[in-house]
Amino acid sequence: MLQTPSGGAGHGTTAADSGLMSIGSVLNVLREEFPEVTISKIRFLESEGLVEPRRTPSGYRKFSPDDVERLAHVLRLQRDHYLPLKVIREYLDAVERGEAVQLPVLGRQRDGEAVPAPVETPAVARICRADLLAAAEIDEEVLGEWESYGLVTPVEDGAYDAEAVTVASLVRELGRFGIEPRHLRVMKAAADREAGLVDQVVAPLRRHRNPQTRAHAEARTKELAALTVRLHAALVQTALGVRLP
Repeated sequence: MLQTPSGGAGHGTTAADSGLMSIGSVLNVLREEFPEVTISKIRFLESEGLVEPRRTPSGYRKFSPDDVERLAHVLRLQRDHYLPLKVIREYLDAVERGEAVQLPVLGRQRDGEAVPAPVETPAVARICRADLLAAAEIDEEVLGEWESYGLVTPVEDGAYDAEAVTVASLVRELGRFGIEPRHLRVMKAAADREAGLVDQVVAPLRRHRNPQTRAHAEARTKELAALTVRLHAALVQTALGVRLP
């Protein structure tokens, strides 16, 4: 269970609102379990109807402890069960209505580990261009520039993978330090090479005749991707002589 700080009633804050949290405070709470979460991710989940925080007269979001716990539940279902956001929303809404529903399963459980169902292409959350612009808080010109450098790329139907929100948020944050999109081409090239290496390892699994073996390729890809990201971060920290919290 996530521990949410109890906010004291400050100047202009009623007792009823004292337990509400800003989006920044919610981010700090969630990052204890989900280090990769970003403010843009929280905003995106809100836009998808996964959470409905209150709004102050000035338009600021205020999250209740229940909102924070619901966000954590959503992130766990994504991480541990590979469920798309639409399925997660329908499941949580049914639970809140008091319906007796079982957790949707896209695959089977084996040794406590979620194994994706034997399908060729797993369901992936997608967002449209307008939603990406809103979630990343950028305009068409900025997005067009990022696309020209391959930092953000639409999929075949013109939509974007939900992870594009995270990429856009990080590119924007780096820009605050004077790092321009053209400077990030080397990082994109390195990521493509790392992805190619992982793909070489899992390619034989994807081509296997056994459907369960092909399904296992997805789990193996996630595992290798996580290890690759950790190694990349460790190498960068070593090269810079710093240690990230």
